[in-house]
Amino acid sequence: MSRDPGTPRLLRRLNDRAALELLLGDGPLTRAELGERTGLSKVTAGQLLARLEERGLVEVAGERAGGRGPHAALYAVVPSSAYVAGLEVLPDSLRVGVADITGRTVVEITVNPSDVGDPVRAVHDAVRRACDTADVSLARLRSFVIGTRGVVDPVTGDVRWAYDLPAWHVGVLAGLRETLGASVTIENDVNLVALAEHEYGAAAGHDDFVVIWAGVGQGLGVMLGGKLHRGISGGAGEIGWLPVPGEPLPTEVSAPQSGSFQRLVGHAALTGLAERHGVTGDSVPDMVRRGDEGFLDEVAARLAVGAAAVAVVLDPGLIVLSGEVGRAGGERLAAKVEEAVARVCPSRPAVVTTRVDGNPVLRGALVAALGQAREQVFSDTV
Repeated sequence: MSRDPGTPRLLRRLNDRAALELLLGDGPLTRAELGERTGLSKVTAGQLLARLEERGLVEVAGERAGGRGPHAALYAVVPSSAYVAGLEVLPDSLRVGVADITGRTVVEITVNPSDVGDPVRAVHDAVRRACDTADVSLARLRSFVIGTRGVVDPVTGDVRWAYDLPAWHVGVLAGLRETLGASVTIENDVNLVALAEHEYGAAAGHDDFVVIWAGVGQGLGVMLGGKLHRGISGGAGEIGWLPVPGEPLPTEVSAPQSGSFQRLVGHAALTGLAERHGVTGDSVPDMVRRGDEGFLDEVAARLAVGAAAVAVVLDPGLIVLSGEVGRAGGERLAAKVEEAVARVCPSRPAVVTTRVDGNPVLRGALVAALGQAREQVFSDTV
């Protein structure tokens, strides 16, 4: 009987990957600890560590005192073995973050696009500047994820439509991949926020939830079964166009401010609502932070229209409020939205505010980029 000659190699690859993931999540670990957690013998665990150390993926990071014998060496993933980049694209700024393979952010910068008419050049210049600041060679980036507003085609990966980023169109992704020489992905910004919430924020430990982005524009990130749901055309989550009773239906897709739900909870609508309640502030988020109970009750009732529509279709169990308005309202607004949804919806989803520190789009972009880079690095160790 012949044996598959690739089996030993495959087993080594699987063992190497399991070890690297353990070292990232629970490390540093000794050889014995790694053997116990992977089920490998001490000899096999030692061979595995030697192999990974030779490839520059693992290093001795200290010692652990034991009994009467010598101290045991502690092994950890080499942070500089790979780097990734994440970027948030806005009409007037590019925010770039670079992280090492362990997930530690080594630099984060914001720049004005040098050439808004050429997104490929603008992104390349911004990433190069970030890499120079972090003293990381651009060639060492293993993965690169860009967050943009608008709809991204899930098949081609191109931006299919973005109302305030007209230069981002079909063909930009190919140009970025040719110029950056790395694995480049473009993703909807609110989808990236959902990844950040799942990894670091209010949705940690939840595989079924939605993020409602309440800000200048309205967006929805949907995660079902631990995976992002983008829809057939990438348009899942464009909640700004949700039809709302009493609000006119959209007349032109290229004008998102005409969306019914957008008209109900957008900045213009909330500014008018604040004026009627005598609430003042320098911005809509400022008004939400300073608003009295009556004002917040009406804001919550409006947001609950969208939240309830999502709940009766998806029944996610958890709704996370994010964006400028969601962050400004905090748990006070979230509690009011939860109460308002419960009054009109047969399901009773929990509604909480975001718990992601820093820029949630950028953090989500780095989460996605790290997932891709680790897949590359950990799947090719033998």
